Parts: sequence; C-alpha cells; structure tokens
Amino acid sequence: MADDGVLIGFSDHFEHLRLDRANRHGLVAGATGTGKTVTLQILAQGFSDAGVPVFAADVKGDLSGVSMTGQPNDKMLARAQAMGLPINPAAAPTIFWDLFGEQGHPVRATVSEMGPLLIARMLELNDVQEGVLSVVFRAADEEGLLLLDLKDLQAALSYAAQNAKALGARYGNVSATTVATVQRKLLVLEDQGGANLFGEPALALSDLMRTDGSGRGYVSVLAADRLITSPRLYATFLLWLMSELFEELPEVGDPEKPRLVFFFDEAHLLFRDAPRALLEKVEQVVRLIRSKGVGVYFITQNPADIPETVLGQLGNRIQHALRAYTPLEQRGLRAASDSFRANPAFDTADAIQALGVGEALVSVLDERGAPTMVAKTMIRPPASRMGPIAPDERAQVMAASPVRGLYDQPRDRESAFEILQGRAAKVAEPAPAAMAPAPAPRVAAAPRASNRQGMGEAFAKSMLRTIGSTVGREIIRGVLGGMRRRR
Repeated sequence: MADDGVLIGFSDHFEHLRLDRANRHGLVAGATGTGKTVTLQILAQGFSDAGVPVFAADVKGDLSGVSMTGQPNDKMLARAQAMGLPINPAAAPTIFWDLFGEQGHPVRATVSEMGPLLIARMLELNDVQEGVLSVVFRAADEEGLLLLDLKDLQAALSYAAQNAKALGARYGNVSATTVATVQRKLLVLEDQGGANLFGEPALALSDLMRTDGSGRGYVSVLAADRLITSPRLYATFLLWLMSELFEELPEVGDPEKPRLVFFFDEAHLLFRDAPRALLEKVEQVVRLIRSKGVGVYFITQNPADIPETVLGQLGNRIQHALRAYTPLEQRGLRAASDSFRANPAFDTADAIQALGVGEALVSVLDERGAPTMVAKTMIRPPASRMGPIAPDERAQVMAASPVRGLYDQPRDRESAFEILQGRAAKVAEPAPAAMAPAPAPRVAAAPRASNRQGMGEAFAKSMLRTIGSTVGREIIRGVLGGMRRRR
C-alpha cells in the first residue's frame, strides 16, 4: 500500500484507489474464474494496512486466506517482478463470523432491528401479507413488548390469528388465513437456518470497526458458503447490516479515509425480484451512507446485475473479463464498456473480452472526484495466502479473536413471549375461596363495563386455549421484524 492509496496493480503505471475517494463506493465485476476474489482480497488487505476496518462475505471460502501469511509461488513471483513490485508476505488481522456459529463467531440481530419490510422480503410475502406483519408489529409495539427472537414473533402472530376480528377493527382487515400463511413461511425460513439470525447478544457495529495494536483495520469475514444457499436470507442480512450502519453512524462528510469498507459479494442476489420499495431503500442507503464514512463495494458477474440508479453511484470500478455469447450477455458487455471513461488507445468492449485471468480494466476517482481514463491493468499478487485455510488454522484465529466470548453463547432474556406467557398464567390462577357475603340490598344497576380487551389480556386468554389443546407441540417459532429499536 503506497501513501496515495490502495495499490491495485500496474498498467503503464501503478494504479491506486485513493483513500479519500474510497467512500464513493465501487464495483468489482467479471465472469466466474477471472480473478474477482483475489481482487477482493488485495483490496481488503490494502484497506486493512491503511487502518480501515473491512467487512466482507466469503461466499466460496477462498477469502479466509487473508488471515494467513502468503506463500508466493513461481507464477506470483514472476508477476511481481514484471511489475517491479516486491512481495512482502503478511496476513491481515481477521475476525471470522458465521450466522450458523460453525466457522466463526455467531452473528445475530433482534427481530425488532430487522423490521417488517426486510422480513417480508426474506419471507417473499406479498403486499397483503406484509401489511398483516406490520399490524402485528404495531400491536406489539404499542403494548411495549420486546420482539427479540422467533418465539416473540410467533407469540404475536398467534395472538393476531386468534384475535383477527379485534385487531382488524383497530388497524384494518387482518385475516387469520393470511397470518397462517406467514407462519408457514416462517417454518420454511427456520428450516433454512433463519432462526440462527434472530436473538441476543445482537451484533454491535463497533465490533466491525476495530483496529489492532499496530493500527491496522480488522477484516471481518462472514462465512457465507452455507448461507448463500438461502439467497434471500443472505441478501436481507447484508442489507440490514448496511441499513444499521447508515442509521447509527454520525455524519462525517468526506473523510481522509473511510471508517469502514463493506464488500457485498454476489450482489445480484440483492436486486433479483426485489420490490420497488426495497430497491428505493437500497438506493437511498448507497447514496447517503458515503457521508457516514462507509464505502460499499459490490462484487458481481456483470454490471448489468446492478440497477442503473445504484450503478451510477459506484465511482471506483474494476472490470475483469466478460464473455458475450448470448444477446443478454452482449447487452451486459455494452453496459460495462459504456460505463468507463474511454481510452483512445483501445476499444473498451473488445478489451473486456480479451482480458486474461488476473487482468482487469480499472478506472478510479482522482483527487477531483472525476473518473480516471480506463486502463488495462495487471492485478498485483496478494500478500496473504490465496485460497481457503484449514479448520485448525481457523480455530487458531478465532481463539485469538478480540470478540472471543462476547457472542458465542446465546442469551434469552424476558421479552414478548415470556411476558405474554406470564400474563396467561395469571389469568389461569383460580380465585381465592371466600365466605359467602350477606345479601345486599337491591340497588339500581350500574353502567355496563366495557368488554374491550387489551392485547395482553386477549392474548393471555387465547394462549390458554391454545396451550390447553396443543400440549407437547411447539407453537412459538417464527420471525417478526419490528419498527422499534433494540431496547
């Protein structure tokens, strides 16, 4: 890493990504096997060396090598020599995370933090189902019930199903059939491992923004090789994380270097079949989060995978080879070539198709914030190890982790499910025996008391009926997003 930024590679000069323009976001694109993961690795380690924390999803397991000192082979040494670049093998300080808690520290969010819009996206709900989910959210919110994990969500959904008429009179039509559909989709999500995402201790963003004793930024690597098999869960989690950064971090304008760089691999999964409301949210976050000092870099096969409203905000671009055999691929090739500032020395579209492995077209923002002329660039060799690490090496990194012990054991404090269960138990208690009172004189009838029940009372009674008829069956499972912040 040179003083003027993160070293990417060599064209007719060394190509650097300026740190003071790194929060203007970026794109790494290219067909499978063209070198995107290595490019991601050198960028992550370059930012780390500059004192910038990094968060990246490791879809194939290859990025884990950033945690180990590199072992240059003859091909890497020859490439470095051709570039006039010395190789100084080194590892980056690394924290491993895993939604399933197998290849890294568990990473969790509360149901309330996730929100109804994102959970509806995760469950592939239609507008009507999403509306019912929002009603359940509102009712729980007004009752002051914490929604932390799936038990809390299912408790609220059970209440909604059994008291649909009362809720409908207050919030609009709530169909018990619609609630049941949402509950069935929650079971599918749970089978995919979604239950691991919700609960406490919830991830503290400060733990993604750590530096080590020498001032290098930690590279937080999310194990996503299993998570990617549930693409909606994967995309929703990363979007939630970006949204949390946007909401919690203060404005800093354009800093000398980013506070955090966020790499979103397989980015097309975020936008595939996304409803308009979600696309607008992504566009808003990408547009505004740079003023919080966060750079977002999308990694995907083709720039055409990214909506134009988002693509236009990605100032730093590294384009690996693309193939154009089909009409769709040809349109993607044109979109990729047209997005660069042309170089009169070559035709951009032809150059993209002719690139070899480890080569890319590079255009970054200069000191004025304008894109540089596109250049054919040989990507530099990484200082850390290429490829995945062994399980025992991963265990060693986790044993030395600065967050060891903070997230490894789940916590289940009192929240919506426990509170409502307690209310149900009180309703079930028999009234104490008492002596029969003396007959009272006949008086005029008092005004009739209201039969209106609060959410807690109605839920308590309905829960008693449910428990009485479904002993031994687990009824408190699911996912609910909340509009309230974590308490």
